[in-house]
Amino acid sequence: MSRAAPPVRRAVRTAPLTVTALCAAAFALLAVLVTGRSGAPFPLDTDALDWSLGHRSSPAGVTAARAVTASGTGPYPYLCAVVAGLLASRDLRHRLLAAAGALVFLLAGQAARYGLLAAVARPRPPMADWLAHASGFAFPSGHTTTSALAAGLLIWGLVRLGRRSHAIPGWLRGALLALLVCWAVAVGLSRIYLGVHWATDVVGGWLYAATWLGLGASFIPARRPHP
Repeated sequence: MSRAAPPVRRAVRTAPLTVTALCAAAFALLAVLVTGRSGAPFPLDTDALDWSLGHRSSPAGVTAARAVTASGTGPYPYLCAVVAGLLASRDLRHRLLAAAGALVFLLAGQAARYGLLAAVARPRPPMADWLAHASGFAFPSGHTTTSALAAGLLIWGLVRLGRRSHAIPGWLRGALLALLVCWAVAVGLSRIYLGVHWATDVVGGWLYAATWLGLGASFIPARRPHP
């Protein structure tokens, strides 16, 4: 049993790197394909936009989509990053350091994304189809990326909290993690529904966020939560 343990531990340690590499490769391939078409939509993009245009008859649905999409921008993701850091440690000093680190991590991810936006320079769907404010280039989707990064940071904070404390029941923590994933997915889908992004912009945002989070998980030394 002891002989099998080291290979298992190595596999666990290298899993984040493997997943990160796969996400990065998928994102790079998608970016190349989008650039190669000069930003022109794929059949998936036009099909998703056509579906959205055909399912906007409910004012309540449009209002809900706008509310969801608004939660993926502005101060909310940055507040999520700060909360994630505060959850990650127990004493005040380490909480503040973790909160600052999470905020810098999110800001750095955003800065790199802006560079990619300018490099790919993909136009958005026709403005006549928009039901929400949008600006700049389309790929990868900013709301999608930001909400996914914020959700990933909060999941990190909750996992670290669970490792050092049993104040939150396991079922509740699991429900919160699932809710965060659903929120990030919903923000991305709302961008398609509101007509301000192509479907592949959203997929690109998820892949980019997964890559950035994976880099953090792979290269930031794993440490036990501070007592």
